[in-house]
Amino acid sequence: MTRTLSTPPTLASGCLAGAPQPVIPVAGGGLLLRPWERADARAFLSAYEDEGTRRWHTHRPSTVAQVEEWFEGYRQDWEREKGCHWAVARDSGEVLGRMALRGADFEDGIANAAYWVLPAARGVGVASRALAAVSAWALDDIGFHRLELDHSTRNDASCRVATRAGYVLEGTKRSSAVHDDGRHDMHLHARVRGDR
Repeated sequence: MTRTLSTPPTLASGCLAGAPQPVIPVAGGGLLLRPWERADARAFLSAYEDEGTRRWHTHRPSTVAQVEEWFEGYRQDWEREKGCHWAVARDSGEVLGRMALRGADFEDGIANAAYWVLPAARGVGVASRALAAVSAWALDDIGFHRLELDHSTRNDASCRVATRAGYVLEGTKRSSAVHDDGRHDMHLHARVRGDR
């Protein structure tokens, strides 16, 4: 069944897949967001071998081959305009983390941000600067209207990342996500075009 919208979509089809996925500079420290490369698979897998990452991410790869399948899925997400996935890397190529916009909804102009950083990159602003960079690109360059993210109410570090990147805490989604130790309440943050 075809739906007829009473309003035009916020984003036009092709605004992502009409061009190659960009490399996005991150302010300060020689960082950038770039598409994942096959050579990054081992670094990506190592993140999920870290207890700090595993605590907050229950969807986890277990082999390099599985990571390579995820990377192919990320490439397809871009082509289908369903999401965008980047490595957070140094200019030298060293992977420090992951940044993603998932669940792109062109009708309403909404996407969901997700991220992690490797242990050596924690506590020095890598995640918040990368999140701010991808948010500015999505809101100002592409034309998304609203970006959301959620995290466990027990994940204080993720809450600080979101707040530093300009995401306003909007509320708590009770018993919203299953983690290894049971259900967690989740904080909902959002950044809307025009927020500073």
